[in-house]
Amino acid sequence: MARTFTREEFYDLVWSKPMTQLAKDFALSDVALHKICKKHGIPNPPPGWWAKQAAGKPVKRTALPRLKAESVRTITIAAGHLKQEPEAMAVAREKARMLASSVEVEGATVQHVVVSETLRALRRAGPPSPQGLILASGAGRAKVEVSPASIERVELILGRLAAAAQALGVELAADDKGAFLRHSDEVIRFSMSESYRRHKHVLTEAEQVRLAAWEKKHEKVLRKGGWEAIMLPGRPQFVEWDYEPTGQLSFEMDAPYLYGSSPRRTFRDAKIQRLEKMAVDILVGVHVLAAALQEDRRKRDLAERQRRETQERRERALRDRHILERRNAALDDLLRQIADLDRLRRLVASLHKQLGDQPSGRVAEFITFAETRLRENEQALEAEGLLSRFETARLFGDDDDYDFQSPAFGY
Repeated sequence: MARTFTREEFYDLVWSKPMTQLAKDFALSDVALHKICKKHGIPNPPPGWWAKQAAGKPVKRTALPRLKAESVRTITIAAGHLKQEPEAMAVAREKARMLASSVEVEGATVQHVVVSETLRALRRAGPPSPQGLILASGAGRAKVEVSPASIERVELILGRLAAAAQALGVELAADDKGAFLRHSDEVIRFSMSESYRRHKHVLTEAEQVRLAAWEKKHEKVLRKGGWEAIMLPGRPQFVEWDYEPTGQLSFEMDAPYLYGSSPRRTFRDAKIQRLEKMAVDILVGVHVLAAALQEDRRKRDLAERQRRETQERRERALRDRHILERRNAALDDLLRQIADLDRLRRLVASLHKQLGDQPSGRVAEFITFAETRLRENEQALEAEGLLSRFETARLFGDDDDYDFQSPAFGY
């Protein structure tokens, strides 16, 4: 949870131990801690100061300068994160915590249209649900489901959230779907809710009277018998559970499943700290979640680009094989035709040798036919004939991949 210090308290803390050790206590880098000190005009021990003190040499603190009139009088250190997290999230968290150092945890609220619209909806809500809760949601409002007794807390929480959002560069806004927080072009929707307990229902005095009356009548009708026993109404039914709102509120940010990271999205009332004092921690969480969403998109885009590149390589290989197979088939066909042409040429020459220059009858007709066929095939195998053939078949050109079917690759 966020911790708040006066300038004097923080000054004493800075001069109580080396910055590297103090930074670890706050789960900050020493660079970030130096920037927070500079932002609030708090001097740090100079290089060698701690070594001199350890050696027993006289050392002196640099006096704390006066506070400027417009400066804040407290320093807020938002909650840190002790576990390892991706670099993009860690950087975003540290930058947000430096911004948050100037925000008062229990600072004033601000007037905001989303807050006023949400409160108006809560106050005009119909009867509470069986769980004792009322709901505000829809266009221009935050989604809030709480008991009527918690409305004032909701007003304070949302008011402080709106005020702190301005200091941390987060926009509180709403559209026709409801309220959201926006940072670095990332839209993060959120909701607030109140938990409730349930316990077995104990019949009220009125319910006991009603049940006793039914049992008495039931016993009387059964004793009497006849058609009235059939027409007797069934046993009265009462609720099985009673519900009681606990007054414990939670704030939850909506986000899809993230690729390899799980930033905090839920903030709840606890024994020590309640949501009214968590505005800073929530908004630091918005910075971190926005960074996680951007990193997630970058990784997904990279994975998709790599997938497409792999698919394109596989498709290109299949396309090249398709082209090679078509070219080989065309070449094999040409070689067969050349072989057939050579056989036809030798056949015609053999017949001329046998019959001379004056063949007659059917053989003469056949030789004429064969010679015509020979000339046609010879022309077809010349350069001009091959050009026409290849254009028709769409071979050996830019359209070599004619009739190639791109396969449907899976993920």
